[in-house]
Amino acid sequence: MDKTTQRCLLLFLCLSVFVQRSAALVFWTAVVEVVYINNNNETVNKYCECGIYGRNSPLEGVMGVVTLPRGDPRGCGPDPVYNRNGSSPPWIALIKRGNCTFSEKINAAKHQGASGVVVYNYDSTGNTTSHMSHPEAPNIVAIMVGNVLGMDVVRLVQNGMEVQMVIKIGSPHGPWMDSYWLYFLSIAFFIVTAASIAYFVFISANRLYNLRAHKRTERKLKSEAKKAIQRLEVRTLKRGDEETTSDSLMCAVCIDSYKAGDVVTVLTCDHIFHKACIEPWLLERRTCPMCKCDILKALGVEEEDKENIAAESSPEVTVITVAGGEALYEVPLTDPASPDPERHQHRYDNRAFEGDSEGVRG
Repeated sequence: MDKTTQRCLLLFLCLSVFVQRSAALVFWTAVVEVVYINNNNETVNKYCECGIYGRNSPLEGVMGVVTLPRGDPRGCGPDPVYNRNGSSPPWIALIKRGNCTFSEKINAAKHQGASGVVVYNYDSTGNTTSHMSHPEAPNIVAIMVGNVLGMDVVRLVQNGMEVQMVIKIGSPHGPWMDSYWLYFLSIAFFIVTAASIAYFVFISANRLYNLRAHKRTERKLKSEAKKAIQRLEVRTLKRGDEETTSDSLMCAVCIDSYKAGDVVTVLTCDHIFHKACIEPWLLERRTCPMCKCDILKALGVEEEDKENIAAESSPEVTVITVAGGEALYEVPLTDPASPDPERHQHRYDNRAFEGDSEGVRG
């Protein structure tokens, strides 16, 4: 796994944690509807989106008759008693906050057969609520309402009225509903996006720089190879030479036997190859095909000042490969207009190179 992949994975994990933490701050409101018949035999219906679902509560609707615990309104204790049982119509326990955990209150009502639980807040807290957590009491609808609403319903039940309560799912709320959070998330997204773009631009620029540096190095090495090739011994084979009479001697590049009139190059390791075969090879690999001898080191070209070599070097080498045919190389090792006959001796003798083969073979 390269560094780019690792950084992208780390960024993804950070964003995942951020999303999870943001999701934990989400809460759902509950729509609470209270229905009862007053002393004038009139049906009273009160409706408000004033409850909050517990963190561990299923987001479901529920309805039933409101039931209060006997004795302690907080519904704590090992076996709080309600006026309902499992065989009665659906009922909802209305419990005051405090004295024990939310899980204990909810479980006590659940074991008595409650269809849902409504916890109302402390005294003197008005209509404020909180996002209660009850991890040990899941799988039952549980909401919290304000003290004012809770006490109003308690008084109705204590006065002998049957109060029906309907709980419905409200709407989600979270920190991003605040405009400041919207600004923060927008700025954070812009920063992360800009940083990612800047990082990839930096990586691309760095790779492009390294590629160009590599090409410059290759050009310098080819320039050195040209200079080294000029210093190699070049001769034309004649009838009776050992290379033309022996069947075991052949050019290791083209795997062809030597014939009289062939122009060959003798490397520093004394291995012989066709001049037209070995010079393109040396330009690309700079080593003997047989013993891997480095001609640059053997001739001491690498020790020269590369600045001067680059200034004195010939034009760039152009290599063209034709599919299904031979490789064509254009390697201007010397100035064709030079009057020096020995310099003309190093021009290529096949159609792939500049120069006149007849001028080489004489």
